[in-house]
Amino acid sequence: MISTQNWADTRRLWEYHQMGHTPRPCSVAIGLGSHDLGVADTAAELYERGMAPLIVFTGATSPTTRERMPRGEAVHYRERALELGVPSSAVLVEPRARNTGENIRFSRELLEEAGVGVSSVLLISKPYEERRAYATARKLWSEVETVSASSPMTLNEYVDSIGDARTVIDMLVGALQRLLVYPEQGFLVSQSVPADVIEAYERLCQAGFTSRLLTTDAPSS
Repeated sequence: MISTQNWADTRRLWEYHQMGHTPRPCSVAIGLGSHDLGVADTAAELYERGMAPLIVFTGATSPTTRERMPRGEAVHYRERALELGVPSSAVLVEPRARNTGENIRFSRELLEEAGVGVSSVLLISKPYEERRAYATARKLWSEVETVSASSPMTLNEYVDSIGDARTVIDMLVGALQRLLVYPEQGFLVSQSVPADVIEAYERLCQAGFTSRLLTTDAPSS
């Protein structure tokens, strides 16, 4: 049973995880691999709007994407973007990254090897990963300006797209925990977290939405 308070707390986390940036033209768009093909859809839409002349899709596979995306997240994203009309010449694929830090590092290396000058990045992620992706990029690629973007969805729409409300809440709780603990581990820059967000997070943990929480020996971001 998901209570009214659980939903209110989840909505507060959802709002916090999104940066609220207005997309603007950038040197390159980087789509972060995951189970969500909406990232590729958003990248294609922003490309069509002239927000970036080049897209990098980055991501290998994970336990949650291996069956759905057997050729790798970045490869499936590229295929989706091409179906939506993005020309092959405007897409680069980074197929090795297995976490957010590697998404940023490997994409940066790929662009450097390709001789692409980058002063700004349009960073495209799942809606609830905007802030974590932004904070990671600011840590690992601080000299470029980062603009966060994701599919324009409400929390209810995202829950409907996943089909499992508890899983979505668990993911939002896990993403918030990483924002709290990863700065000390050097994975991302520290973000100001309002007291009401912390309180919502703690209530959701107490309510048992903990399947995506890190353990003390968890791997890096």
